[in-house]
Amino acid sequence: MLYLKIMSKIIPNIIKENVNKALSFYPELSDISIAFKIKKNIKKSTMQAQPKWNFLWKKRRKKSYIILISNKFKIENQEFNTLDIPSDVFIGWIGHELGHIMDYENRSKLNLIFFGIKYLFSHKSIKEAERTADTFAVAHGMAKYILATKDFILNNASIAQHYKARIIKYYLSPEEIMELVNQQSLP
Repeated sequence: MLYLKIMSKIIPNIIKENVNKALSFYPELSDISIAFKIKKNIKKSTMQAQPKWNFLWKKRRKKSYIILISNKFKIENQEFNTLDIPSDVFIGWIGHELGHIMDYENRSKLNLIFFGIKYLFSHKSIKEAERTADTFAVAHGMAKYILATKDFILNNASIAQHYKARIIKYYLSPEEIMELVNQQSLP
């Protein structure tokens, strides 16, 4: 797979256009090192943003991240090629993952370690993290894309109810996203 390295980003050419679109909403991440990698399979997820382990011994502003993108995801008996989903949906998914990176950037090393442990064992922590990532994306002007992603999942008859229930449980609802947009537009 061909990769494009633009400054501090490593992006597979096949997703370069959509990733760059999502990154354009996050100018404060322009100097942050992020590698986007397409994987054969990611357990329980379509995409994952995480700090590289070297954050433990690097300076706070030198943290680097990886966003893993599952090549395919299977929901019930339907398999989706992640790279074939509509652009707006893919951009929204990447925008959400970049929201996680914004959250990580605001955390100290110790806080990030505890955050990761809590995320593994606490449903409340998962909900807080996922809603925070959505909130960052909306605050950065990505509401249209986040809503496209929610619509793709929640209104797709092929997607299992248990997966939709997970999205409803942990992430902002379309109504909450619109409420955030309306709050942003108030003087």
